[in-house]
Amino acid sequence: MLLCCSSLSSALIQRLQPKKRTVLLLRTQLEPKLSFSGSFAGEAFIMADRKRRAAGGKESGTKRQKVSEEEEEEEVKKEISFNKKRLRFITDTEKIRQGSEGLLYWMSRDQRVQDNWALIHAQQLAAEEKLPLHVCFCLLVPKSELSTLRHYSFLLKGLQQVAKECKELNIQFHLLRGAAGDVLPGFVSDHRFGALVTDFSPLREPLQWLEDVQKKLPKDVPLIQVDAHNIVPCWVASPKLEYAARTIRGKITSVLPEFLTDFPPVVEHKYSAQKPAKPVDWDKTLASLDVDRSVAETEWAKPGTQAGLDMLKSFIDVRLKLFSTHRNDPNVAALSQLSPWIRFGHISAQRVALQVKRSGKNAESVASFIEELVVRRELTDNFCYYNTKYDSVEGAYDWAQKTLKDHAKDKREYLYTREQLEKAQTHDKLWNAA
Repeated sequence: MLLCCSSLSSALIQRLQPKKRTVLLLRTQLEPKLSFSGSFAGEAFIMADRKRRAAGGKESGTKRQKVSEEEEEEEVKKEISFNKKRLRFITDTEKIRQGSEGLLYWMSRDQRVQDNWALIHAQQLAAEEKLPLHVCFCLLVPKSELSTLRHYSFLLKGLQQVAKECKELNIQFHLLRGAAGDVLPGFVSDHRFGALVTDFSPLREPLQWLEDVQKKLPKDVPLIQVDAHNIVPCWVASPKLEYAARTIRGKITSVLPEFLTDFPPVVEHKYSAQKPAKPVDWDKTLASLDVDRSVAETEWAKPGTQAGLDMLKSFIDVRLKLFSTHRNDPNVAALSQLSPWIRFGHISAQRVALQVKRSGKNAESVASFIEELVVRRELTDNFCYYNTKYDSVEGAYDWAQKTLKDHAKDKREYLYTREQLEKAQTHDKLWNAA
């Protein structure tokens, strides 16, 4: 649980043994970043504590205190543990290189500090080895109509907040320019990093980046991948391509209690780097990018973890109650509107699921939302990971391809070019509006 000062009484903290007290006090550092989430968790903690005391009213004070401390000890241990099923080794070597001068987390899909299992694991490894912790992001702008100012402004301004938070936690943040396979292996060698941790994406380009880095990485440096995006790691949910939500739902829900847990915080790192990271001129970097600037920044969606959490709070407080009955009605504000922050990894889907479930509001809407956030969303990762033709008609199931072929010569009242469809130049007002 994330416990904040406003929710957790000092008396309750003081009753804990020093080690447990330190763990809980460290969590209060997250209050500015997770400004609303602590209240839910803190109230749940206090209510559980009161129930334990009430249930033990007939026992002796000493016995009751001993039972309570044992329960709290187990709770803290469970909370701060890292489930190793979330990771896999990309390299043959698994041991951290001896005599190294730091450990590196290559941030890619999950662009946040807190609630990030990849960074959590990287910090735990660095702390065990008494090494400085570094984070890097490889900035590459492909020549594509999708390379827009809107996209890269949101990305860079989110990373700017990541860099700021890393600095506050004594973690060095590096912005590298270029393809990961070209710039990352040399960066690892030059800085004598003992291990490289990264997050997971099922898409073709990130998988190619991972392969390129693995081939060029020093042979004695392990490359560790952590699925920090899915609640149930993609390779745990299923070892094969799933047919539909109904075929993966049971596989995910059966292990969901094991993975839908609270996060330990990323805390101030104890071991400092000898050389600080090169400062990033964020405005200059954004101005230098070759992107389509006619697609401007959005007004409604502000980048960064806190903005995402604020949107989550508004969803829980205002729109969640409408989700189950009105989510398909475009005239009703019933959706979470969290897509930008989840897509860029500014907030964790796991954090969203935890807070929605803890809200205690409208059980039907909670169930409907969790179905889409967890089962349906993670099905898409399964499809892309196990189907190399995920973005082609050839990747569709046989029955779908047969249906398309059978009706390919059907007469149609309207025929449009791709450009006409993209520019909303059709007879259909709803299509054009969308």
